[in-house]
Amino acid sequence: MASIKKRPDGMYRARFKGPDGKERSKHFKRKTDADKWIEAQVTASNTGMWVTPASAKMTMEQWSERWLEGYGTRRPGTVRAARWHISVINKTFGNRQIGLIRPSEIKAFTAALSKTYSKGSTYAIYRRLVQLLGDAVEDGIIPRSPCGRKTSPPQPTQKPHWCDDKQVWALYDAFPEHLRPAILLGAFAGLRVGEAAGLKVADINFLGRVITPSVQGEGQELKTTSSGAPIPVPADLTDLLSAYIKAYKGTTVVTDEDGRPTHAWTIERAVRECRDKVPGLAEMGFTFHDLRHFYASTLIAAGCSIKVVQARMRHAHAKTTLETYAHLFNSTEDESRTAVANVMRGRHEVIDAEAADET
Repeated sequence: MASIKKRPDGMYRARFKGPDGKERSKHFKRKTDADKWIEAQVTASNTGMWVTPASAKMTMEQWSERWLEGYGTRRPGTVRAARWHISVINKTFGNRQIGLIRPSEIKAFTAALSKTYSKGSTYAIYRRLVQLLGDAVEDGIIPRSPCGRKTSPPQPTQKPHWCDDKQVWALYDAFPEHLRPAILLGAFAGLRVGEAAGLKVADINFLGRVITPSVQGEGQELKTTSSGAPIPVPADLTDLLSAYIKAYKGTTVVTDEDGRPTHAWTIERAVRECRDKVPGLAEMGFTFHDLRHFYASTLIAAGCSIKVVQARMRHAHAKTTLETYAHLFNSTEDESRTAVANVMRGRHEVIDAEAADET
């Protein structure tokens, strides 16, 4: 509903009832300007581009603070990452009205980020900005997001680093003794660093030879629901872990020198310090997570199917397993030739057998 009325002072009052049901008015000296304002409001309303005047003035900092209030139900580590991303975003856009941010500014923002941060961090910060602006659209704060395909920085490709068993054992030998169980858990059970730091003695069924992670380090929840799936392990591994548990008498499998729970960052730091002692690891930028890739490659080399590897890696979807490890599955040209040749030879064998019967 819209109307224009001339006031006694000669001004024109334009009135418009927005999609929120509230009436708003604005005064103009000329009726032509009042008509244009009404037309703009109606067009915005009909095309879904209308926002309240108060929302249009909201800054990125104000919106991000409100957004974080609703995001606080996530895992503590997830919320910490979001807060850091937003702190970086607000250094550039904090005082800007979010409705005035343009695609060209976002492209300039990501270009500046790439000079300071890694490709992975740059992309993660950009994705957080996409999330913030997308939710602002959903809340009716802005009519549409300035983020799109053309504003996105390149998505980094995941490049696992591969090591062999000799390098794994060399890293194990170089590690501080009380932290060595972490290497065993990463390389021979596929645990993530947080899971290794948080693994409790009670999480290991020594008779059944099964490890079932329950929490990450510092009592944080596991990454996903599938992360708590049981992992069958050999007696060789449980025997080694049992020896460390008896030596340090801690409630967790990986401990500090006094038998107290340790932190994931302590394990990561030890990897960075000790990889220099193992030829080839420092050059490839080896991290604890690469022990998990070693575990997967071990299973694949032994002939385990993609479903088995998915289950042991505790991936929620086989797609994740395939995207990371598909190239390790044996599918050479000779094997495909042999498979087809075996079927064709079967046909020849039948023909030869029939010919022999006739003679």
